[in-house]
Amino acid sequence: MAHLLTLHDPAVARENYLSGIWQTDTLYALARRHATERGTAYALRDSARRLSWATVVAWADAVAADLHAAGLRAGDRVSIWLPNRLENVIIFLACSRNGYVCNVSLHQNYTVAEIKALLSRIETKALFAQPGWGADADQVDVFTEAAQLPQMKRVYALPSLRTPHAALPAGGHAMPQAAPTSVHHFPPPSSNADQVVYLAFTSGTTGTPKGVMHSDNTLLANARAMVSDWGHDHHTILLTLSPMSHHIGTVALDQVLVAGGELVEFDPTAGIGALDWIEQTGATYVMGVPTHAMDLLQEVDKRGLQRLGSVTTFYMAGAPIPTEVARRLLELGAKPQNVYGMTENGSHQYTQPDDPVSVITSTCGKALHGYEIRLWSQDNHDVEVNPGEVGEIGGRGGVLMLGYFNNQSATENSFNSSGWFLSGDLGQLDEQGNLRIVGRAKDLIIRGGHNIHPAHIEEYAHRHPRVKKAAAFGVPDDRLGEKVCLALICHGQGDEMPAAEDILQHLAKEGLSKFDMPEYFAIVQEFPLTPSGKILKRELVQWVAAGRLQPQSVRYRAPTSA
Repeated sequence: MAHLLTLHDPAVARENYLSGIWQTDTLYALARRHATERGTAYALRDSARRLSWATVVAWADAVAADLHAAGLRAGDRVSIWLPNRLENVIIFLACSRNGYVCNVSLHQNYTVAEIKALLSRIETKALFAQPGWGADADQVDVFTEAAQLPQMKRVYALPSLRTPHAALPAGGHAMPQAAPTSVHHFPPPSSNADQVVYLAFTSGTTGTPKGVMHSDNTLLANARAMVSDWGHDHHTILLTLSPMSHHIGTVALDQVLVAGGELVEFDPTAGIGALDWIEQTGATYVMGVPTHAMDLLQEVDKRGLQRLGSVTTFYMAGAPIPTEVARRLLELGAKPQNVYGMTENGSHQYTQPDDPVSVITSTCGKALHGYEIRLWSQDNHDVEVNPGEVGEIGGRGGVLMLGYFNNQSATENSFNSSGWFLSGDLGQLDEQGNLRIVGRAKDLIIRGGHNIHPAHIEEYAHRHPRVKKAAAFGVPDDRLGEKVCLALICHGQGDEMPAAEDILQHLAKEGLSKFDMPEYFAIVQEFPLTPSGKILKRELVQWVAAGRLQPQSVRYRAPTSA
């Protein structure tokens, strides 16, 4: 058995169990319960297959048996480098069953060299991958590279769903299929809900990825609260537009395990669009980022639809929800679930079904049961800010990670002296205690000593009818330190594109202070994005520095009175 150093504290754990925030179920135990009670009900669907709970558990058992036979033991790491397909969930459940740590966060845009470095860093014992998947898969063979790692015990190759009978690459083992498994030398399922079951590299927009560790309990505490607050049950059909390699995908799976509904994965390479897939699957609950919603609304408007399929709830996290996007979803019968969180603490902050439109569109609501937040001074992380002031969001509770893998320094430096996890995000609480996200502390633009929060500018820009997506970021200035650059993706082309002056006047009408006005402006065709759909502002800054993006200099002029 491998022993991992974590933040697990027996005294805190006891409090969490007594309060019901933590319970004794593992991810696998919940799946097995559904298989026992409702075995023929649908549990999981991808672009080619649809499985019942009984089949899901039988398949997870077969994979767990094969991993055990390969020599893996509790605490060993298992990595997944796959597109959105059923096997992501099967492997994760097999890990929960045997006490392995599942590394789910290997994204498509990684190169084989990057994957190999991450596998080595966490000493992965087994890898599941698909030929042709990855940034340079047509040039480098991940199966050969992974097999060379000294700690690797087995590398599994999964043919694409489009070519299921393709020959496996040399050194690649076939993934076991659901079948009766022998109990000989096969351990009983783990009953330790405090085991480290999940390891994900953050896909953050500002720095080097860190390996976030979660237990079954820290994951499921999040899911139990969300399912309870939003009334999900075995009738819920949850469709995730985000990759299963992103934490939103894990939050989706965890909610389905708690509620007993069906998880539907969206594969953008399958030849069916997101809107058609939503309608075809009868999805009632969709999860993604605001970019997904914007793209869907554009397609809805193009088709002149009055409903977004059967969707009644639309979860959005990762970036502020533009007011216009929220309003349009409500018109289509889909209530936005405005969510804030991180890989480190899950979807801990969200609006409620009965919140008024003003709360949904301007805040991320309140913290879930089992987590609490406070706002701390940017100058002194041990001092709380006064009511109504902007501060760095700190939190603690049962959904918080168990630390960063093999990184004591990063773990310790993520907390203040009172034990509050510091998110790096800036927020403000309204009089009702709802949290409004101001932006990343590192995204803050400081112009001549004046703090400018990009989220305000982006929110106002999104209200312009021609603006599809917006990003405000700082560019260096010799005299003032930084100036604001506003980059936009717009609807239309040619003369239909809004002029810089039009945008500046629009921002002023929406209420943006003249002291916060952009001084550089650009219209682009695309933004650099993380795998989860967040805009990489640091790359936009690099684009400007390298000359790839050449914004025009602009200056706001207030209208003169007649």
